[in-house]
This record gives sequence, C-alpha cells and structure tokens, in this order.
Amino acid sequence: MLRCRDGSYYVGTTRTTLEQRLAEHRNRHYGGYTASRLPVELVFQQPFDRIEDAIAAERQVKGWRREKKEALIRNDFEALKSLSSRSAPHPSRRPLGPPQDEE
Repeated sequence: MLRCRDGSYYVGTTRTTLEQRLAEHRNRHYGGYTASRLPVELVFQQPFDRIEDAIAAERQVKGWRREKKEALIRNDFEALKSLSSRSAPHPSRRPLGPPQDEE
C-alpha cells in the first residue's frame, strides 16, 4: 500500500520485486492513479506465495474505509477488529427506507 502526496492510499499487487514496482510508480512508468500524486511512500506490504491470494487481498483492502486501512498500516489488530464489526455498519451500507419498529 502506498500513501500518495495528497494523503490518499493506493493498493496494488506486483509479480516483480517490490523495489522494481515502487520505482515504476515513482518514475510514472504506467501513468494512472499514482502518476499525478507523487511522491508516494510505501506504508504497508504483505508477501503472498500465490498471486491469486495477493489479488484477493488487494480487492478486499481496496473496499475498506480509510480508517480501516490506517489500522492495518499501524498493525492495530484491535482497531481492525472493531472496524470490522457488523454491529456498527458504515452509513452507506444501512438498508434504505424508514426504520423498522422494534417489538
């Protein structure tokens, strides 16, 4: 995971070395999201044996809210646990319509 100049996070995977992929971002090799947000700083990495597992983790983390990504960066597993709680859903995930009366 990279932190961009504007404070946003970029989550990605690589089949090459991490150093090579980071250099590609810094040199605008591919353009895209990070090219207009340089410099970037590596803030989290996790190795995987299989690229399929890395891609699955990338998709999962990309769907997280900012505070959950920051808990991962800090290795704050208690915060990750509480931010993952289904008892306090994100406002955008609440069902639409009027609240149901409880009996």
